[in-house]
Amino acid sequence: MVFISLPPTPPSRSQAPAPLRRTRAAPAAAAAVEGGEAVRASLTPASWIEAATTVLVDQGIDHVRVDVLAGELGVTRGSFYWHFRDREDLLRRVLQAWSERSTAQLTRRLATAHAQPREQLRDVISLPFRGRAAAKAARIELAIRAWARRDELARQAVDAADAARIGYHREIFTALGFAEPEAQQRAFLLYGYEVAESLLHRQGTAAQRQARAAFVEQLMLQPLAAAATGAR
Repeated sequence: MVFISLPPTPPSRSQAPAPLRRTRAAPAAAAAVEGGEAVRASLTPASWIEAATTVLVDQGIDHVRVDVLAGELGVTRGSFYWHFRDREDLLRRVLQAWSERSTAQLTRRLATAHAQPREQLRDVISLPFRGRAAAKAARIELAIRAWARRDELARQAVDAADAARIGYHREIFTALGFAEPEAQQRAFLLYGYEVAESLLHRQGTAAQRQARAAFVEQLMLQPLAAAATGAR
């Protein structure tokens, strides 16, 4: 539906007092209509996806509803259907956006940032310590994993993200010279460490967290025979 703001009819001389009141109100009314049009025109699918993600994190999946999001964005429910077929369509695209941003884009950036696999490994280990960006990503991840415990579509998205991330870690260890089976095991252990640091980011001081990261890097690069000898 398109709203059209029509200009006010010019008053006649015999109606001067009444139109004076209308001309004062007309600009405000026109601005409200035009403002609504501007808000709706400026909203993109990404705007709705971002709002849905925020509600998911703050309130849970049950509150990710069209009426709630429309209220958050200050538009009507009808505006939602300019971009999405229904709520399920939105939820699928929330998961797609999360997967693209937190897995596909991230692994591409990490892979191209450093030519040396050891530098890639160090970059991966540092991910949980990247300030507000890491904290925000962790909150979104926790909310989506909670959603995945009760929804098959979300579970599939989480499983696919985990597999892709572990696969990228495995490629790093393969490039470092580890055989495929061992590279896979090290990749899983490293990924488990990253998840744990994201969950336990308040544990220890900054210096202690840095020491843990340095120890994990050393451990991940250590051959199994040397690690076994050290354990004895």
